[in-house]
Amino acid sequence: MESNFAVQTAFGIDNLPQVRQIRQEVFMEEQGFQNEFDATDETALHLLVLAGEEPAATGRAFSQDGGKVWHIGRVCVRKAFRGRELGRLVMEGLEKAVAGEGGEKVVLSAQVQARGFYEKLGYTAHGPEYLDEHCPHVEMEKRL
Repeated sequence: MESNFAVQTAFGIDNLPQVRQIRQEVFMEEQGFQNEFDATDETALHLLVLAGEEPAATGRAFSQDGGKVWHIGRVCVRKAFRGRELGRLVMEGLEKAVAGEGGEKVVLSAQVQARGFYEKLGYTAHGPEYLDEHCPHVEMEKRL
């Protein structure tokens, strides 16, 4: 993996405004999702990967049970930066941050087309496929 990437994390999307730009571009413009931003963004842990000054990739994590189980989501890489293992960098950074917050397990809702990516990172799928907006997803989890 290239080493000219910087990683930043912060709680609350307003503390890393480039996250909005990446998610708008990838999920809304490229993939056609409508309901991209939600109240969880205000308190979630966001991770941003920068290539120099250019925002390249992002993801978020949040806990709903006081810290043992965390949900990772909104993981995406801008088209110009794909193929450089930035998705792996996002996931590993979020997993490390979650473990640092006392998290023991991560769950996520993966787009079915990305299932293999998450399986390579140690996630296992469970339950049936379902639609989130127009896109098939599957629940996955991993113990940290």
